[in-house]
Amino acid sequence: MIDVILKKLEEFWKSVIFVDESKFNVFGSNGKQKVWRRINTDLKLRSLRATLKHGVGSHFVWGCMSSFGTGNLELIDSKVNKYGYLDILKRNIRQSAQKMGILANFKLYQDNEPKHTSHICRLWALYHCPMVIKTPAQSPDLNPIEHLWDNIQQRLHESNITSKNILKEKLIEA
Repeated sequence: MIDVILKKLEEFWKSVIFVDESKFNVFGSNGKQKVWRRINTDLKLRSLRATLKHGVGSHFVWGCMSSFGTGNLELIDSKVNKYGYLDILKRNIRQSAQKMGILANFKLYQDNEPKHTSHICRLWALYHCPMVIKTPAQSPDLNPIEHLWDNIQQRLHESNITSKNILKEKLIEA
């Protein structure tokens, strides 16, 4: 009995398309860096990082993936609102599902970010996605695409990125 349930679960998750956005900076960090040190001790020089007051640039990226591979990756010039996000879905989700061979029965999974759950985006998904998986409120971000973003971030960190154009080239290569 348990084998049947596990098999059904595996089949269910195979055709799920996980979508998300991420921000990549020319010099890596979004300003969030942690340092472990003992209480009441000074920071060591090697733990300090130079910062730029206005930064050199960044790119927002929208992407998707399933168990069949990655879908489209779209570079975005700035943060998007619900209308911009809807345009991204229109341009990419069905094309990505077709590319991954699951167009007929894919399931859309996205987090509870307000633009994702906006009425206009939910309505579009209702008519253009065979199924939308509802993410529970207050749930931790369990989207596996976060691992993909982390992998890309690590590869970018190993590259010599000094401008927004080089960052764009490296993101396209990824």
